[in-house]
Amino acid sequence: MDINSICDSLRKGTEKLALQNAAVKNAALVAVCESLRRNKAEIFAANEMDGKVAREKGTRESLIDRLSLDDKKMEGIIGGVESIIAQTDPIGEETAGWKTPNGLLIRQTRVPVGVVAIIYESRPNVTVDAFALAYKSANAILLRGSSSALNSNKAIVKAIKEGLASVENGVPEAVELAPCESRDEVPEILTAVGKIDLALPRGSANLIKTVVETAKVPVIETGSGICHLYVDDSANLDMAAKIAANGKMQRPGVCNALECIVINKNVAENFVPKLTEVFAGKVEVRADEKSYGLFEKAGYGKLVKAQDADFGFEFLDMICAVKVVDDIDEAISYINTHNSKHSESIITNNMAHAKMFQARIDASCVYVNASTRFTDGGEFGFGAELGISTQKMHARGPMGIKALTTIKYLIDGDGQVR
Repeated sequence: MDINSICDSLRKGTEKLALQNAAVKNAALVAVCESLRRNKAEIFAANEMDGKVAREKGTRESLIDRLSLDDKKMEGIIGGVESIIAQTDPIGEETAGWKTPNGLLIRQTRVPVGVVAIIYESRPNVTVDAFALAYKSANAILLRGSSSALNSNKAIVKAIKEGLASVENGVPEAVELAPCESRDEVPEILTAVGKIDLALPRGSANLIKTVVETAKVPVIETGSGICHLYVDDSANLDMAAKIAANGKMQRPGVCNALECIVINKNVAENFVPKLTEVFAGKVEVRADEKSYGLFEKAGYGKLVKAQDADFGFEFLDMICAVKVVDDIDEAISYINTHNSKHSESIITNNMAHAKMFQARIDASCVYVNASTRFTDGGEFGFGAELGISTQKMHARGPMGIKALTTIKYLIDGDGQVR
C-alpha cells in the first residue's frame, strides 16, 4: 500500500471539502444514495461471495449476520445516510465567543479533524456510515476493512465514488479503501504521523488493543461490548425477561448485545424460570454456583457451569453468563470490574436504585428499564455512527458527526499588541 500517495489524495479532498457548504455536501450524499441503490445487484453479488468464503472457513452464523447484506439492510444503510443529510452541518458552528478587555474578539468555531482512518472488521455497513459522517463533516476518510468483507467493500466504495463523480462539486478523492493485501497496512496507517490526523478502531477487543498499542497518531478508542443486565430485587420480572431475551437473542453478534445477566438473590428463584422460558433452549447459559441449581430445577438443558473466564468475556454468540449477587452494591462493583465501559442496564422499580446505578456505573451508556440494544447512532438520532467510544476524552458513546470535529479559535483585532 502506498500510504503517502493515498494520504496526499485524501488531503486534497479535505481542502476541497473545506470550501463547501452544507447544500453542496448534501447534494453529493444524495447522489451517493442514488448510486448505492443503482448498484445494489453488484454489491449483493460481491457480498454473497464474501459470505460464501466465510461459511467455508467455518465462521459462526452470528458473525456472518454482521457481514451479510440484503434489501432491508441496504435500505437501512441508505436511510442512515439520508438522516445524516437532514442533520445540521456542524462545520463553522460558533460554540462560544467573547471579547477580551483589550478588545480582541475571540470565537470558538467547530472545524473538521482532517484525514481520518477507520480500521474495522467484517461489517460492510460501516463502510457507508463512516464515509457519510466524514463527508458531511468535511473530513476525508481512509477505510481499512477486513479481508472477510473485501469484495463487499470494493463494490460499495466503487458505488460511492461513482455517486460523488456524478454530481457537480462532488469530491471522489475524499474517500479511499485500503487494498487489504497485507496486515502490514494497519501499522502503516497507525504510524503515518502528519498524514493521518485521527484513527478509529471498530471491531473485536484484539483489534482495538492492537490499534491502541501500535498507534503513533491520535486514536479514539471504541471498546468491545461486554454488556450487563442487572435484575434488581424490585424489578418487574416479566419486563426483565423480555429485555434479557432482546438483549441477548435479537442479534448476538453485535457489540450492544448482552453478555452477562446479574440477578439479585432475592428474585433469582422466581426470575430464572422466566429466563428459562424466553431463552427456550436457544442460548447456552454459563451459570455461576448460585444460579446453576436454579436453572437445573427449571429444567434448562443448555446449561454449563461457568468458569472465571466467562465473566467479562464478549461471546458474540448465543451464549450468556449468569451471576447471582447479594445486593445492588455487589452488582455495581461486579459490573465495573468486568465491563468494557460500553452499555449497562438495570431493571428496577426502585428509583433510588436507578439513580445510584446510573451515577456509579462506569460506562458510556447506562440504561434503566430498557435494552442495551439501543446503543446505536441511528437509535440515538445520529443517522449512523463511527462506533461506540468507551474512552472519556473528546467523544463518548455513539459517535456521530460532531465526533469528527475539533475546535479552532478565530481572533479578530484592530491592531492590538502585547
